[in-house]
Amino acid sequence: MPPLKQDLVHDHQSIPPPPESIDIEDDGLEDASPACVLVFNASDPSGAGGLTADITTIASVGGHPIAVVTGAYARDTAQIFDHFSFDDEAVAEQARAVLEDLPVQAIKVGFVGSPENISTIAEITTDYDEVPVIAYMPNLSWWRDELIDEYLDAFRELLLPQTSVLVGNHSTLWRWLLPDWTSDRSPTARDIARAASEMGVPYTLVTGIPLPEQFVENVLASPQTVLGSGKFELFDATFSGAGDTLSAALTALVASGNDLGEATSEALGYLDRCLDAGFRPGMGHIVPDRMFWAQPDDDEAEGDEEEPPIDEAQALEGFVMPPHDTKH
Repeated sequence: MPPLKQDLVHDHQSIPPPPESIDIEDDGLEDASPACVLVFNASDPSGAGGLTADITTIASVGGHPIAVVTGAYARDTAQIFDHFSFDDEAVAEQARAVLEDLPVQAIKVGFVGSPENISTIAEITTDYDEVPVIAYMPNLSWWRDELIDEYLDAFRELLLPQTSVLVGNHSTLWRWLLPDWTSDRSPTARDIARAASEMGVPYTLVTGIPLPEQFVENVLASPQTVLGSGKFELFDATFSGAGDTLSAALTALVASGNDLGEATSEALGYLDRCLDAGFRPGMGHIVPDRMFWAQPDDDEAEGDEEEPPIDEAQALEGFVMPPHDTKH
């Protein structure tokens, strides 16, 4: 897999040149274009996670989302009832079509539903081996045991060797990568990163490591060292879609040219603000507000109520997007 830029490793990530196209006068628009981020994930009709989370997150942090549908969930904001995988040929045709047209600068792999789809995506990432791959492993406890085992085995054997950064919750990665762990202590992020490295993964972002006093730690690690960490206070709520949000933000920030340490720190900060602004659209879990920066502040909202109404045409002419802290 390609090397990623980070604080301790200074290998430069080269991006393959864009495909040949008809020359047009673009007045520098190509240089100003957002980074193209290819995502493989399932459709989530509830809007909590899946491709909805990926698309919104990537656009929010300044990337251009290229979304390949690998299947669809039957779910609401509380739970997943079922999943329907797309045929691997349908996944391949979607991906090949956009890859022949668009200069993809990073790839995210979420939940893709079947060993066949994993195999197809692994072949594609092999063909584009200069493009960094961020792989996210969600909690699959809602699925049938035999399907989980087949999926995890295929992911380990076929996709981890192509993965630049593996992202997942501490508990999920522990049970998957260290099933025979017998120590009285919980495995550290480096322990998990070391297990991932045996399949060729150079970096692992381990989230949700329990700490005392209602805190958790998120750690970016390699087998040799901890590259960065962040301590966050636990929210008194249950969220859906946090992992997809974090991994999509990290992928987009890497695609935009940030080194891995900076991208990780910024992605974690972005997720924290998404969770802080989270909302409950239905009767289930809270969903991260991935467009938190577009919402008016309370002070601004109160001020708007005091202002007299203005002409609609005048309002449109003076429309300005609200500022936000997300780096482009």
